[in-house]
This record gives sequence, C-alpha cells and structure tokens, in this order.
Amino acid sequence: MSPFVRHYLEMVVAMFAGMFLLGPITFMALGMHGPAADPLLRTTLMVVYMNLGMGAWMRYRGHSWERIGEMALGMTLPFFVLVPAMWAGLVSETAVNVGGHLAMFVTMWGAMMLRRAEYSMDHSQHAHMHD
Repeated sequence: MSPFVRHYLEMVVAMFAGMFLLGPITFMALGMHGPAADPLLRTTLMVVYMNLGMGAWMRYRGHSWERIGEMALGMTLPFFVLVPAMWAGLVSETAVNVGGHLAMFVTMWGAMMLRRAEYSMDHSQHAHMHD
C-alpha cells in the first residue's frame, strides 16, 4: 500500500476513533434530551470529534499545525456549504449530516492532493519538515 493511501486510511480510522470516543462522553454529560437532541448540534459535535481525532493522529505522525488546519478545513468545508442550504430550505437536516460526512472523504482527499508529495512520503520524514 502506498504511503499516500495508508495516510488517508489512518486519518479515516482516527476520525472515527475521535467520534466514537468523545461522542458518548458529551451525550452522557448533556443527556440525549435538550441540547444534545438537536440534530445540527449532534452533527457539529461529530465534526469536531472527527477533527480532534484526525488532528491528534496527524500531530502524532509529525505533521505541522498548518497541515492539520488544512485538513480540518477540508473536513469541515462540506458543512459550510450544506448548513446554509438547510437554513434556506434547500436540503434537510439528514442531507446535511449524511451528505456532509460523505463529502468529507472527498474534501480530505482533495486536501491531501494539494500536498501530494508530503502525504506520499514515509511518516518518519514529517517530523523533520515542520515545527
């Protein structure tokens, strides 16, 4: 498997780990009623948890804060498009949640393509490139 594909798959696993580890803590603290019951809040929290998992893994692998920020922006971008569309009545809350999460995989790939050389190298070289 190429380092590029391996890196992508590691980030996907880290995103899900962030969501599955941090999500239950919040929902237990807030309860499933009240603020946590709001679909947009749940979606927002999932995106935050996925970004935290991905960011922690990227940092562990030696990526700079700049690259982590780029990837977080790439992961969040679909929601910046879909949420206003929902507010305008063009898409449903379900479309925001499902569509945003599916589009996230594409925008992450796009962010990696912008830095293809970096994401194609072995992880051990990242620490020597940044901060």
